Amino acid sequence: MSVIIASAFLPADDPEKSLGFFRDALGFEVRQDVGQGTMRWITVGPPGQPQTGIVLHPPAADPGVSDEERRTIAVLMAKGVYTAISLASQDLQGTFDRARAWVEKEGVGEVLQEPEDQPWGVRDCSFRDPAGNLVRINQL
Repeated sequence: MSVIIASAFLPADDPEKSLGFFRDALGFEVRQDVGQGTMRWITVGPPGQPQTGIVLHPPAADPGVSDEERRTIAVLMAKGVYTAISLASQDLQGTFDRARAWVEKEGVGEVLQEPEDQPWGVRDCSFRDPAGNLVRINQL
């Protein structure tokens, strides 16, 4: 039996800005773009890995989420502590440089950490995407 990760889900309160980060800053390709305005579900993924994707989705769009829960989610996203994803790159410095240039040019997202060796054995860097999600990128 073989199980893979098919999709990870990240909230995106501004689909265009989040799409720009994953497509233009990280080089992902758009696989699917469904909906319109702030009610869009956009699937992006790394070229050459069609079986793996990230779905950028409207936060708290589920009808079972209460107004109070929506407000809580918005507060957590604004603080940058709602969710995270860990990615990997064979060229960590090149990926970091490209993403940092995009963040600086667009004025959205945030560089949190330049590439550095961590005590737990990886070399990585980190960003907040335009929605506040933590994005860590490890050196392969």
